[in-house]
Amino acid sequence: MEFEALETGCTVSDVSDLVVVDLDPQVETDSVCSAGPGLLDVAQALFQNDDAGDVSDEDEDDDDDSGTDHQNSERSGTQLQRSERRSGATLPDTFQTGSLLFYERFKAYQDYMLGDCKPSEVKAFTADYLEKVLEPCDWLALWSTDIFDVLVEVQDLDVKNLRACVKLVLPLRCDGRGCRLDEDAMTSVLEATQHRVPLQELQVVYDESGDFDQTALALEHLRFFFKHIWREWDEEDEDDDFDYFVRCVEPRLRLYYDVLEDRVPAGLVSEYHALQESCSRCFRQFSELRSGLSADSDSELDNVSMVEGLKLCEQLETLKRKLHIIENPLLRYVLAYKGNSRQQCAQSRGPRASGLTAVHVVTESCSSIQLQSLLSVRLAPLCSSEDHQIQFHRDPVSAVDSCHHGDVVIILPGNYSVSSSIFIPDSITIEGFGFPDEVVIEKNSKGDTFVETSAADVRLSNIKFIQHDAIEGILCVRQGTLNMENCVLQCETTGVIVRTSARLTMNMCDLYGSKGAGVEIYPGSVCCLVGNDIHHCKDGILIKDFANELDGMPSITLENNVIHNNEGYGVILVKPGGEAGPADRSEEDPAAVTADDGQQDPPTEPRSSPVPQAEPADASTAGSDSAAGRKWQFGRQLSRAKEATCSRAVQDLMEHQIFVSVQGNQFKRNNRGDFGTFFY
Repeated sequence: MEFEALETGCTVSDVSDLVVVDLDPQVETDSVCSAGPGLLDVAQALFQNDDAGDVSDEDEDDDDDSGTDHQNSERSGTQLQRSERRSGATLPDTFQTGSLLFYERFKAYQDYMLGDCKPSEVKAFTADYLEKVLEPCDWLALWSTDIFDVLVEVQDLDVKNLRACVKLVLPLRCDGRGCRLDEDAMTSVLEATQHRVPLQELQVVYDESGDFDQTALALEHLRFFFKHIWREWDEEDEDDDFDYFVRCVEPRLRLYYDVLEDRVPAGLVSEYHALQESCSRCFRQFSELRSGLSADSDSELDNVSMVEGLKLCEQLETLKRKLHIIENPLLRYVLAYKGNSRQQCAQSRGPRASGLTAVHVVTESCSSIQLQSLLSVRLAPLCSSEDHQIQFHRDPVSAVDSCHHGDVVIILPGNYSVSSSIFIPDSITIEGFGFPDEVVIEKNSKGDTFVETSAADVRLSNIKFIQHDAIEGILCVRQGTLNMENCVLQCETTGVIVRTSARLTMNMCDLYGSKGAGVEIYPGSVCCLVGNDIHHCKDGILIKDFANELDGMPSITLENNVIHNNEGYGVILVKPGGEAGPADRSEEDPAAVTADDGQQDPPTEPRSSPVPQAEPADASTAGSDSAAGRKWQFGRQLSRAKEATCSRAVQDLMEHQIFVSVQGNQFKRNNRGDFGTFFY
C-alpha cells in the first residue's frame, strides 16, 4: 500500500530519497517540516526502521561469530585446504585442519572456546562452544580410529558428552587397517556404541561450499585440545580459582609449538613425555584407590589404603610441579633441563682393554690419490707400530662414538650432514685432512648442542662446523680442556661456550654469525684466544662475572685477535649491578667516556695503552655529580633506550684482573663500542 504525503504529491517510495537529500541542510529541513507533520512522521519512522535493521544485523553478526575467525562470511566457497587421500582410496577427501598456526589456535581457545573459565568449567564451556558452532545434523564425516576409517552421516549431536549420533552411509565405504570389515561388522560396531561416537574421532568430509568450514575447524580445536592440552587431573585441581587458559592452555600450547619447531632440546622433550606418562599412571592408581575406599569404614585395610593414597597424592603433586616447570619457558632451562639424555649416557670409555689405540678414518668415498696421500702423510706416521688399528666410518658421529681414550679421528674432505649432537667424553684428536672449507660438518636438525666436550684433553683442527639453531651454542666446553686450531664456526644462535672450571684454547679460528656472543666465558674458566677472527655476532666476547664467590673469576688471554663488525660490543663484561670493580673506574671519570662515534679503528690495544672508547655517550649524563648517575645512567641519545639503561662502554676494561695477557688485538666497527659492561 502506498501512502500519499501531504501537499507534495509523492509516495512513500519517494520519501526516503527526499529525506536523505533534504534533511541534511538546515534550510531544506525546515521546508520538509513545513510540508506537514505527516511527512515528518513518515521520515522519522523510516530512519528508526533503518537503525533497527542495522542493530539486528550487528546482533546476527555477533551470534554468527563462531570463534574460528578463519573465513569472511561475505566470501563464497570454502577457505580451507583439501586433505587428499591416497590414489585409489574409496573414501572421500576431508578438510586439512591439522597444520594451523599458533596464533590461530591461541585465538580460538582464548576468545571463543575457553575464555576465562576455571578448570572445573572447561567441559561446560567447550560444550557451549560446540553447540554454537557445529552443524546439528545431516553432514558427512569419516569416523577414524586406530583400526578403521568409515564414512558416516551425522544425525544428531550430544555436545554435553562430546558425542555424535551417526549412521553408516550405504553402500559401505570403509578402509580397514590390516583387516577386512563388511557392512555387518560395522553395523555391529555401531550398535555396540549405540550409534554414538566421540566427536574427536570425526573428520568432516571436504565440501567446497564453505558451509562446513566452522564445523571442521571446531572439531580440530576439540581434537587438538584433548590430545595436547587437557590433562585428566586438571579438573580436580584443588586451586580452582585460577584462569585455566592463562595458567595451563597458553604455556602448553607454546611448548607444543616450540617442540614442533625444534626449539626445545630432544632430551628435555623426552623428559617431559616421561613425566606425563608417570603422572598419568600415578593419577590412575590414585583414582582407583580413592574409589575403593569406604567413607564410613575404619577397617585396617582401608587405613592402609588411605596411607598409600596420601603417598600417591604427594607423588602426583610433585610430578605436576615438574611438568609446570617444563611448560614455563622462563623456568624450563634453569630448573628442569639436566642435559640431553644422549649426553648423559656419553660417559668416558677410557683406554681399550687390549691397550691398542685406533685411527678412525671418516669418508663416504675417496680417490686413489687422496688415499695415497692419507697413507703417506698421516697414517704411516701414526700407525708405525703394532699398537694402532685403522677403522673406517661414513660419518663423524659414529666415529666419535667408537672412540676410546687416545684415539685419532681423521675426516677426509666432504660435506657431512649429521642429525645428532657430537659428544666427546674421551681425550681424543679430531682433525680434518685438508682445509676447513673442504671438511664441513653440518647439523641438519635443531634443538640440541652441536658439539660438546667434557674430556681432559680434546683437540680439534681443520674443520668447518655449520650450526642450525642449537640452544646451547655451536660448541660447548662443559668440562676438561679443548684445544681448537684452524677451524671455522658458522653459528646461528650462540657461539662457543666455556663453562665454569673448563679450559679452552682457540687459535687461528674464524667464528661468525652468532645471535648471541661469539665466545661466552663463564666464571672460574680458563680461556686463551690467539689469532682468531670473531665477527658479525651480537657481541664478540661475553665474560660472565657472577656474584657467587665460589665460582671465582675467569682467566682470559687475548692476543692478536681481530674482533670486528659485531652488533653490540667487541668485549663485554656481565656483572652484578651492585659491584664496582676496576672496570668501573670510567664511571667516576667523565673523561673516560668520549663522544667519539666509533670512527677510529685502532689496530692494537697493548695492555699498557688501552684502546680509546668508541661508544657515543651523552656528556651531560657522564658529568653528573650524582653518585647514582655516575654508577648507572649514561643517557645516550640512542634508539636502544632499554639497553642503554643497563649497559655502557668503558675505557679500561682490558686492565681488569680477569685478563692474564692482552696484546696485539684489533677492534673494528663494533656497533656499540669495543669494550662495555652489562649490569644485571
